[in-house]
This record gives sequence, structure tokens and C-alpha cells, in this order.
Amino acid sequence: MRNLNFWILISLSAMALLLHSVPSQVFSWTGLCWLLCIVGTGLLAALTIWTVRLLLRHAWFTHRLSCFSKPQTHSWLLGHLGQMQSKEEGLLQVDDLVQMFKHSCSWFIGPFYHLVRVFHPDYVKPLLMAPGKITVKDEFVYPLLRPWLGRSVLISDGEVWSRKRRLLTPAFHFDILKSYTVIFNSSAKTMHDKWCRLAAEGETNIEMFDHISLMTLDSLLKCAFSYNSNCQESSSEYVSAIVELSDLIIDRRQHILHHWDWIYWKTQQGKRFKQAVNIVHRFTRDVVQKRRALLSQQRETETQSDVAPTPQKRRDFVDILLLTRDEDGQGLTDEEIQAEADTFMFAGHDTTASAICWTLYNLARHEHYQEKCRQEVMDLMKGRDGHELEWEDLSNLPFTTMCIKESLRLYPPIQAVSRKYTQDMVLPGNRTVPEDAICVVSIYGTHHNPEFDPLRFDLSNTKSHASHAFIPFSSGPRNCIGQKFAMAELRVVVALTLLRFRLTPGVNPELGSSLSGVRRLPQIVLRAEGGLWLQLEPLNTPKLKEQSDE
Repeated sequence: MRNLNFWILISLSAMALLLHSVPSQVFSWTGLCWLLCIVGTGLLAALTIWTVRLLLRHAWFTHRLSCFSKPQTHSWLLGHLGQMQSKEEGLLQVDDLVQMFKHSCSWFIGPFYHLVRVFHPDYVKPLLMAPGKITVKDEFVYPLLRPWLGRSVLISDGEVWSRKRRLLTPAFHFDILKSYTVIFNSSAKTMHDKWCRLAAEGETNIEMFDHISLMTLDSLLKCAFSYNSNCQESSSEYVSAIVELSDLIIDRRQHILHHWDWIYWKTQQGKRFKQAVNIVHRFTRDVVQKRRALLSQQRETETQSDVAPTPQKRRDFVDILLLTRDEDGQGLTDEEIQAEADTFMFAGHDTTASAICWTLYNLARHEHYQEKCRQEVMDLMKGRDGHELEWEDLSNLPFTTMCIKESLRLYPPIQAVSRKYTQDMVLPGNRTVPEDAICVVSIYGTHHNPEFDPLRFDLSNTKSHASHAFIPFSSGPRNCIGQKFAMAELRVVVALTLLRFRLTPGVNPELGSSLSGVRRLPQIVLRAEGGLWLQLEPLNTPKLKEQSDE
């Protein structure tokens, strides 16, 4: 498609130059007709060449992927176009593929995209553990994010990715994550106070995703920018833009023609996307530039003054990126820091919100596990004046952590990750993924087992587990760099929620159905059709009353 765009551009440019250079007295309608014929012939030739190359490429991939079983297709050309659904039926389809093919299958979307779908730990491992230098992000999904996230660590490849990964690692050190615990407590308390007010007004049936997504956004804005948006209580242009961008990317991914920029930017959705991106970029750029100027001013003041430097405030994500240096002493540019900060916000808020929602959903459905978690938290907090968790507490919540992991297994926020490789990849059973084919590693399919059993993560469990049977944050060199951040926030929010509320299945007011009929919605992250509704009962212990009165 890009080759066709190139030839169209060349032909039209040549036509424009000819028209501009021909004197008006020489110009004639006959000449214009000849010119149009020449340009039309060139375009037709370019289209023919592109079509032949596309079909030859399709035939080559079909042959190379013949070692993989292939589900039934609509036709030899359209393949599985339209069969990959972003709703409950799509996940049920993965269940069927796992039962039918056990480990992998080939899949193609028209003659454009050729995929290998993998859902067995033994097949997943060599793909995710491959060296970063031969692993690249595919062109099926990740380019759709580039206008928003730039060439961040999520999207970049090769040495650019390697350098950024090294520079970002200090931002997720334990000492940094430890300082964020106060923020997790504060943002959770704001949400819980709002729930208590709603309950006092008789509104106890709550849709989780709306509330928890705002809470994680609030938390991330404080961790990333030291910015108190108050987004849990009032609207924010920046927060609204992030939510809209996430929705627009989902919509674009589902429309195959919108994958090409020259079509997408002419649509109403494309124009809305650009407007929202401008809002987000403007906010992040202003924060980065002001913070760089402030740090420079502080260094200059400390250099010129003999007085001992004043204690530093807590370093946030942007501060750390501004201060980090590679082995050559080079730091990240403002544009690179903006891309990483935008990625932190995009990748961090919705995924963590999804994980929290589904964990609370599972605990609402399994009352005995919920009570066991609650007792664990109450025992931990016994004798304390306040109700805030500290960093050291997180390792003392083993059963709550087991329930979180089991929920991540059953309802992984990210259902799949996709990769391409710069060389052939050999898999078990003498199967080979050819260079440049797209590998879709199904996290959901690899986790396949419908029974909710937190004890599978008990360290004393003697059952052997395959090393890649549980991969909610992916694995290998390109795993999720923020997984420790996410797990820390998950434990704080889940533990404090159970301490303050009893959860039971709620009812979707539009459907009038209980949570037993929840339909999963696999979009960028795993959500629920019509929302995820829980019934909340505040636990009015004396200490909680004191805290709410402060």
C-alpha cells in the first residue's frame, strides 16, 4: 500500500509540474487529455505492480505457514477477515482455538496481514524470550499508537529501544516505587470517600470501571507529573482527551481501511484523534519544559550558594527521566521524555484499572475468598492509628496477592501481545515462523482454565507450573517495565477496598441482570459490556468513621 501511495504521489506531482510549466497559450484540451491518459496509465501500472507483489507475498506466506493448522476461512484471499471479534464471542473463539489446536494456528487477514496465533507455554517461551535485537513490534497495531506515543519504549525497536529501556529502568526502582505508596493510598481514599457519600444517599450499586479508571488516572498524574488534577471529583480536559484517544484507537483497529493514515486522517474520527493528541501533547510538553527549567535553576542555585541544599521533594517520573543519563553521559530529549510520559499514562491507567475491577469482581463472586483477604488485611492493620498501607506491608499480604494473580490469570487486562522477528523463529514440533510474519501471543489463551483457584499461586503448592503459563505482563526482554508499579497499586487499592467495603454482585440497571451474565469486552484492555456493577456495603468500623470525619 505504501508503494502505491508513492507512485500516486509521483504521478500527481509530475502532472502538477507539467501543468505549471506549460505556457497558457500552448495549453489545449487535447494536450490535457493526453496528459491525463499518461498519468492514468502510470497509476494503473503502479496499481498492477502493487497488486501482483501483494498476491505473490500472500502466496509465499501461505506456503511458509502451511506447517501450522489453519481454522476455516471465508476464502483463499479474504482469509479470516472479520472473524477476530472484539467482544465476548472473540474470547469464546480463543477458547475454541485452544481446545481445537492446543498450541498454535495460522491466521491471515485478507492478503495484508499473516499471523501465527500462539497459546501454549512451550510455544510462547521462545518467542517472548528472543533477544531484543531481533524482536520488533508489528505494523498491525503499534503504528496506530505512534501519533500519540511517538517512538517510546513501547513502540521503538533495535538499539533505540535498548537505550530507552536502560534509561527508563531507574524510574521503576524499588526506592522510587516505595515513595508512590502514599499516592496510591490517597487516590484510593478519595474514591472510597466518594463511594461512602453515594452509599449514604442510597446509591450502593456502582459501576466499577468509571470510578476506578478515574482513580488510576488521578494516581498516575501525581506519580508522573506531581499534578493534582482532582479528576475524581471534576472534569479535566487532559483526562477527557486520554479517554477519547483510547476509545478512538479501539475504533480504528477494528476498521481495516482506517489503518492507512492517508484514509484515516480524512475521517471525522481522525480529526478528533488529532485534536485530542494536541491537548495531551501540549500538557505533557509544558510540564517537561517547566520541570527542566526548574531543575536547571536549582542546580545553578546550589552551585553558586555555600548554604547546604534544601531537602529535595519526592522525585516524580518526569524528574527521574530528566536526570537519567546513559553510559555516554547523554540524557533524553524533551521530545523523548514527552513520549515516555505519554506512554506511562496510556499503558498504566487503563490496564491497572482493568486488573483492579476484575479482581474485585472475582472476590464479589467468591465470598469465602473475600473474607479471607479481608481478615488478612485487618490482621495486618491491627493496632494502628490510621488505615494506610506502607511499602513494607505489601509483602505481608500473601493470600490477597494470590487472589490478584488468579484474577490476572483469568481476566488478563491485555489479552495478547504481538511481535515480529528479523529472522525465522523455530518452535516445537518442527514448526517455523518465517521472518516478518506477525506472532500473536495469546495471553488469555495461554492462561486458559476457567476455574478460579487462588491456591494455584501458593508457594507451597507442589504442582509444577510451566515457566510461561502465567504471563499477564508478558515476559522476556520486552516485558512490561511497569509491572512492579502495577502490582503495588493493585495490592494497595484491593486491600483498602476490602477493609472499607463488603462486595457482592451488582445489577446492570439497563439489563436488569446479575454479574453471572457479564459479557467481557476485549478492547485495548479487558472491560465489560455495559460496565461492571458491584454492590457496596460500607464497613463502618470505629476507626473508619474517625478517618472519614477528618
